[in-house]
Amino acid sequence: MIGLLRGRLLEKRPNQVILDVGGVGYLVAVPLSTFAALGELHAEVTLLIHTHVREDALSLYGFLSAREKHLFELLLGASGVGPTLALKILSGMNVEELVPAIRTGDLGRLTKIPGVGRKTAERMVVELKDKLDAVVVEAEKPAAASPAGVEADVKSALINLGYDERTADSAVSEAKREAGTASFEKLLRVTLTTLSAPQNR
Repeated sequence: MIGLLRGRLLEKRPNQVILDVGGVGYLVAVPLSTFAALGELHAEVTLLIHTHVREDALSLYGFLSAREKHLFELLLGASGVGPTLALKILSGMNVEELVPAIRTGDLGRLTKIPGVGRKTAERMVVELKDKLDAVVVEAEKPAAASPAGVEADVKSALINLGYDERTADSAVSEAKREAGTASFEKLLRVTLTTLSAPQNR
């Protein structure tokens, strides 16, 4: 099993990266928080890896922090949550918001995450709330990027989460007025909040 990869960042998109490790390119799926905190292309990056093995595939999921990897693995323990949905959950809500939402059974917040219905949210609360004590909450690392790059990245991230291009465009434009374009994570969070407002549901 692969537990860690250190290599050169060859390619990065909001949901996956390619790491060159000794001449071998590893395709690694990542949450938006990890994507936002990665450096420039060709920088050296170390990712903690969860290796997911199925009969027909071997998939790698990468995280910059141990707490996110741990939470990802806890999410996989909830009925009906596979690795793709677990990654969407971590992309739709950061650890500081997600842990309290599960602990307090805040189904309203959890069902705002694209792909999470009421039944899935209920299972997450019942099955995970007592297992979250070991998740250490740290401050998020701010991400640096150009305003144009931030906007494009957020739109791309929304499309990867399942929103159509027109919806993503309009939500980013609206969120930009409130959040600006200094931070990928901030703009993304405001955009997701905008999209989950009743008039947009």
